[in-house]
Amino acid sequence: MRVGVHTSIAGALVNAVRHAKEIGCDTFQIFSANPRGWKAREPTPAQYEQFRAERAASGLGPLVIHDNYLINLASADRLIREKSVAAFRKEIQRALALEADYLVMHPGSAKGGTVGGAIRLCAESMKKAARGLTLDGLTILVENTAGQGSTIGRSFEEVAQILSLADGLPLGVCLDTAHCFEAGYPIHTQKGLARTLQQAGSTFGVERVRAVHANDSKTAFGSHSDRHEHIGKGRIGLAAFRRIVNHPALKFLPFICETPLDEPGDDRRNISALRKLAGRSPSPARRRKRGGARKAGKS
Repeated sequence: MRVGVHTSIAGALVNAVRHAKEIGCDTFQIFSANPRGWKAREPTPAQYEQFRAERAASGLGPLVIHDNYLINLASADRLIREKSVAAFRKEIQRALALEADYLVMHPGSAKGGTVGGAIRLCAESMKKAARGLTLDGLTILVENTAGQGSTIGRSFEEVAQILSLADGLPLGVCLDTAHCFEAGYPIHTQKGLARTLQQAGSTFGVERVRAVHANDSKTAFGSHSDRHEHIGKGRIGLAAFRRIVNHPALKFLPFICETPLDEPGDDRRNISALRKLAGRSPSPARRRKRGGARKAGKS
C-alpha cells in the first residue's frame, strides 16, 4: 500500500514533487496543466527534465495525473467533443513527457443525448485522442462517478462498457470511495464492501483497479452528490476505511487522497489516518525526523 495526495503544480511542475516528499507521501497525483481552462501553458523540455529528475531522486511513485475538469469526451455537442479530444490528447502527451504511470479521466456527461450514446462517444473519443501515440508504460484509468446530473460512469456496468468499447488502449479503473458511496454502493458496511467488490469483479474485473481515490463523503449514501470529506470525518467513516485499506483486493494499490484543505496540515493528517488504519508506521521521512529529535535530546 502506497499513500499520497493530490499536490499542486503552482509556481512550477517540480513543486508538486517537493511538496509530496515534504509531507511524507509514497505516491502522488497532479494536474499537468490548469484543470479549469482549455488553453494550457505547455512546460518546456527543461521543466519536464527537472520534474523527472526530482521525482526519480525522491522515489515517489506511481505518478498519477488527473485530466482537465472541462474535458467531456462523451459530449453530444460536436464542438465541445472536438475540443475535449484535442485537450485529452495533450493530457496524454504531457503524461508521457512526465513519465507518469497513470492518467485518470472522468468519463463525461450524457447531457443532450442518451447514456448509451454517451458511453459510445466517450470510448470513440478516447481512441481518437490516442491515435498515433505510443502509450509506453502509461495506463489510462476510467474513474467511477457519483452520478450527479447526466454524468456517465455512475455504475460499474457503465465503466465496463467504456473499457470494452475502447479496447486496444491500455486501460484500467480508478475507484473513488466517495463516488462509490454516493452512487449507492454500500462500501461503508462489511457485507456491502464485499458485495461491491464482487460487482466490480463481475463487470470490469477487480484486477483492473489500479488506483484508489480515498475520500470520505460529506453527502449521504446514494445522494449522487460529489462532496469529499476528510478520512473518517464523513458518512463512510473510519471503520469502513479500515476494511477498505486492508482488503486483499485493494491493500497493495496506491491510495490517493483528494480530501479538502480546510486547515494547514490536513494532507498530512489524512495520509497519517490511512497509514494507521492499514497498520503502517509513519513515513520514512517522519521516522528519521523523530529519530534525530530523540538523539538530539540525549546529547
